[in-house]
Amino acid sequence: METRALGSLQVSVVGVGCNNFGSRLDQVGTTNVVNAALDAGVTFFDTADIYGATKSETMLGVALGARRREAIIASKFGMPIDDTHFGAKPSYVRSACEDSLRRLGTDHLDLYQLHYPDDKVPIADTLGALRELVEAGKVREIGCSNLTVAQLREAKAAAGDGPAFVSVQNQYSLLERSPERDGVLEECRALDMGFLPFYPLANGLLTGKVQPGQPLPEGSRLAKMDPDRSVHWLGDELQSKVAALLAYAESIGVPILSLAFSWLLSHDAVSSVIAGASNADQIRANANAVRTLNADVIARLDELTN
Repeated sequence: METRALGSLQVSVVGVGCNNFGSRLDQVGTTNVVNAALDAGVTFFDTADIYGATKSETMLGVALGARRREAIIASKFGMPIDDTHFGAKPSYVRSACEDSLRRLGTDHLDLYQLHYPDDKVPIADTLGALRELVEAGKVREIGCSNLTVAQLREAKAAAGDGPAFVSVQNQYSLLERSPERDGVLEECRALDMGFLPFYPLANGLLTGKVQPGQPLPEGSRLAKMDPDRSVHWLGDELQSKVAALLAYAESIGVPILSLAFSWLLSHDAVSSVIAGASNADQIRANANAVRTLNADVIARLDELTN
């Protein structure tokens, strides 16, 4: 498995999004996915304190067990766990980190990320607390999620000579191209930050299992999704693009799953594609999906999805 730099870290170009742990998967299922990932060379695990109502971190820690040293663990803070546990105040950053370490059963986080900007707290204050965690050895690198170009620049300036965000995690896929339009992808290059796409498979639309005009696969994320949320993913515009991508994938003999991963990784700012998985077979498929795409294929994918 190829790796790419993320600050001082080396992360596998295919990662595991751990939002299924503690929600769709129990401990046995989580452990199966984690072991299959490590066996396939997938070492980057991205979780958050809110995933699985805090169970994701706990289950990931149990699943890793003695294999903890093989893994790069990323977690996040800031989204509401309940009415009192949320935000980016320094005191909360410190307590949230301690809670994540306890749940994960580890003495450090490899990457600790601000899950969402908190407009009530100066970013300098949040970075100050994160700096303390880095200096204490509890966090190796820090990152962020859902930030704009202006917020990334503000955070870079506020960091001064202290630890700065080495990554930003925003939505990006063949079906969601906003990081190109809003400048975040280019800003990552300018600031030497890694980009981590979330929803890289567009909630399953880019796996090849969802066929436009056909019933959704039983048990799939889209099939279980609240109708108010699924209406976007199942709308005519995206379904038309998926149909075009499926036809193109078939014409060149490359699975759409492979196109989805490989197109993202053709962008040098992308450090790792962190996709969820609900079983070991999905992990192995993700791990084997990456290939080098030639310029003509990349250009055609851009035409079909822009």
